[in-house]
Amino acid sequence: MIKQYVIGVLVLFLSFCLNGQTQQSAAEFQKELNADYKNPEKSPLKSKAKRFKGHDFFSIDSVYIVNAKFVRAINPLPFKMETSTTRLPTYEKYGEAHFEINGVKMKLNIYQSHSLREIEEYKNHLFLPFTDLTNGEESYIGGRYIDVEIPEGDTIIIDFNKAYNPYCAYSKNYSCPIPPEENNLKVKIFAGVKKPKK
Repeated sequence: MIKQYVIGVLVLFLSFCLNGQTQQSAAEFQKELNADYKNPEKSPLKSKAKRFKGHDFFSIDSVYIVNAKFVRAINPLPFKMETSTTRLPTYEKYGEAHFEINGVKMKLNIYQSHSLREIEEYKNHLFLPFTDLTNGEESYIGGRYIDVEIPEGDTIIIDFNKAYNPYCAYSKNYSCPIPPEENNLKVKIFAGVKKPKK
């Protein structure tokens, strides 16, 4: 009985530490995102970058940090992902993330870009575009993105606090992937970047 209690306390402690580290990571991500948008050399705002006052974020919430079950896709077929322009980049479904938020079971497909995986810096990069019921209201109507890395095992951490807008939310001069219909969440995700300020 005492052994089970100690194990239970240890699990709770490790979970608390992980959530604390991940929340700190989200805060650092958001700080870096703001810095990039204020830098004319990196910002999609170009000449307006220096006047950028920062993104409007939802409050960082550990509810939206999920340790999802990851199911690797078997023999995925390449496909052309639709974008906001006529550009059709090649992606493939790399796997599925299964998780719960507030008791609601969800699934998101995670993709890999064929062009990015040929670049050493991005060979482990995976792309998670999604839409949810905040789109057009609290968040950008075209959906949001999350960047993740290829997991080592059968779980993957998805931090919705790190969800960001495509460049198209700020300028029509970009070509942005449109989140596939299967990644439309039927809930509101109150995390990450809100829609751009007018």
